[in-house]
Amino acid sequence: MNKIEQLRARRESLRSAENAVRASIAALVDEDSFVELAAFAYSKSELWQEEAHGEGVAVGFATIGGYPFYLVAQNFDVCYGGLSKANCDKISKALAAAEKSGTPVVYLLHSFGVRIGEGVNVLEGIGQMLSSAARLKGSVLQFAILDGEVYGSAAALASVCDAVLFTEKAALCLSSPFVLSAKAGKNLSAVQVGGYAALDRANFAALSVKDLRDAASKILNICDFVKAETLDAELNAPCPALNSSADAKAVLSLLEGGVELGANAWSEAHTVLARLGGIAVAAVVMEGVRLTAGVMNKIAKFVEFACNYDLPLVFFVDCAGVEETCDAQNSGIYEAICDYLTLLGAADRKIAAVTGNAIGLGYSLFAAKSAGFDYTFALATAKIALFDSAKSAQIEFPGKDAAQVARQYDEQLADPVHAAKGGYLDDIVEPQFLKQYLIAALQTLVR
Repeated sequence: MNKIEQLRARRESLRSAENAVRASIAALVDEDSFVELAAFAYSKSELWQEEAHGEGVAVGFATIGGYPFYLVAQNFDVCYGGLSKANCDKISKALAAAEKSGTPVVYLLHSFGVRIGEGVNVLEGIGQMLSSAARLKGSVLQFAILDGEVYGSAAALASVCDAVLFTEKAALCLSSPFVLSAKAGKNLSAVQVGGYAALDRANFAALSVKDLRDAASKILNICDFVKAETLDAELNAPCPALNSSADAKAVLSLLEGGVELGANAWSEAHTVLARLGGIAVAAVVMEGVRLTAGVMNKIAKFVEFACNYDLPLVFFVDCAGVEETCDAQNSGIYEAICDYLTLLGAADRKIAAVTGNAIGLGYSLFAAKSAGFDYTFALATAKIALFDSAKSAQIEFPGKDAAQVARQYDEQLADPVHAAKGGYLDDIVEPQFLKQYLIAALQTLVR
């Protein structure tokens, strides 16, 4: 056979096996920008004696919105997207190329796990693949898009990604969701076990997306914030509505643009990539937070993201301290606080604005100058104190009239002026002018 005709025949055979995954890639990337690498890697499934075209994974590079990315797309039509040693080797090579060039990686995952029949070989391949992905963490952005079922070891890739994007049909499970459902004595669908809403305690930086185009838009937004460019923005416009209410909704309206990571979990702590005065920031917006291990882990993970990509941290503090329950006390909250403090120490640009309560550890962890905050502001309407109620303050003032203690607590000890007198606040701010103060402070920290 003529060699050119032979190449065309081989390419056509490969394209036929990749129709579905190619359509998904085309929906994600710029038109005709995908260049496949190691396309002609082939092996054979020992269980089904079926050729694994392209090793069941399409890897290569493409552009999304004009920006370069490496792509790793599991081909569900080949052995159900199953992992093999050769499949993992192919992924690891792509990750090595991404590491060398500093190019972000997008994983398009749809897999039932490992291919049966490979034994320890595939386990070695998985170890290498996960180690390669972990090595990129903190220096190269990685995104996992789940547009179907992702089970077993393939699901572990999500653990190293900076963001995990779920479509409505996505299900992520380290074990079979049907086995998990049966063991729980329930009859749940895969999405009910491993979908976006179900994994509200998995501590992923999760996002819900409508489709692959929406996923592409979210990925570009995150990349834009990580670049930390300063854009033109209105710097001096006040926000009079804050004088009436400085709740989380009002505070979030101060942020320009914004992508919230992990909105499916511990929603009282919003972790948002956004801009203030055109400056990219990692913002933590609290909404009556009571600290638990889950909340602390979510915030710590976000602080780690900010450290990895050199984003200034801005905390909008409304935290009444640790949740007063036995479950909270007998949990991983102690270790979570330690992890958070370690990560916070690595962040060299951080600002706190007390917008509600900063009680006990709610102040010490998220606003204290001694915790390394460059600037700490408080709204005139904020409360900063040891205790979250006048009733608790009676511990400090035993034997006094309850009404007197309440008045003394609210008017004196909880007033932010009390903290300002000790030099612990840079200023007490009228709420409508908070944004101007934050922008001015950020401008001194821009590099």
